[in-house]
Amino acid sequence: MNAPTTTPAAPEGSLLTAYDLHKTYGTTPALDGASFSIHAGEVVAVMGPSGSGKSTLLHCLAGIVSADSGTITYHGRDLTGLSDGARSTLRRTDFGFVFQFGQLVPELTCLENVALPLRLSGIRRKEAERIALEWMERLEVTDARAKRPGEVSGGQGQRVAVARSLVTTPRVLFADEPTGALDSLNGERVMELLTTAARSAGTAVVLVTHEVRVAAYSDREVVVRDGRTRDMDAYAGGGGGALGGGVGDTGRGVGHAA
Repeated sequence: MNAPTTTPAAPEGSLLTAYDLHKTYGTTPALDGASFSIHAGEVVAVMGPSGSGKSTLLHCLAGIVSADSGTITYHGRDLTGLSDGARSTLRRTDFGFVFQFGQLVPELTCLENVALPLRLSGIRRKEAERIALEWMERLEVTDARAKRPGEVSGGQGQRVAVARSLVTTPRVLFADEPTGALDSLNGERVMELLTTAARSAGTAVVLVTHEVRVAAYSDREVVVRDGRTRDMDAYAGGGGGALGGGVGDTGRGVGHAA
């Protein structure tokens, strides 16, 4: 008789941890035993080629989609069985998001875009815009406050999107290819400001990217290939176990990303 399978304890001090995640779309496995962990204030780059499963991993961690199996623990709380409504509330109160194309509301000014999450949470307009302006100052885009998204450059627009994602001081920021639509100069500036602002707020950043220059801004790199994960720092240092040093080799023949 086989011994029962148990979920290993999360790494000490871990804010968000996933273990042995599986997710299949139709007959195609997107995640095949992926594991992950991140601490408060840490920036972790999730790297891998297109179709490797890195965006699916982010979506599962953020509660946008549910894994078919495996466990996700956030701040000591098991997220696996949460209802759609509970996951939606968690995303609104504890998580922030920034995407490749910013997804700003074109009818609103940049200041109104940044203030929007605060307004939706019930904060009065004057106070919401005061806080929003502080974040725009941190991201160096106060000169865009009265402009609409279509009136600013791509680099400015993405910094506005980053300010909006951080305005509620989320515990975790999920950044999916945040510089993918920018040239190298604007991309580097966005990453400098994003990581500095997040670390100063104690926000953990899950950074999905396929660019080495973007991953260089992280504290640690996790490589995803064929739906499996490897923490490169743990691997290079000889860390063992599925979650050794954060996320180790899952033991399923994980290879380096091409």
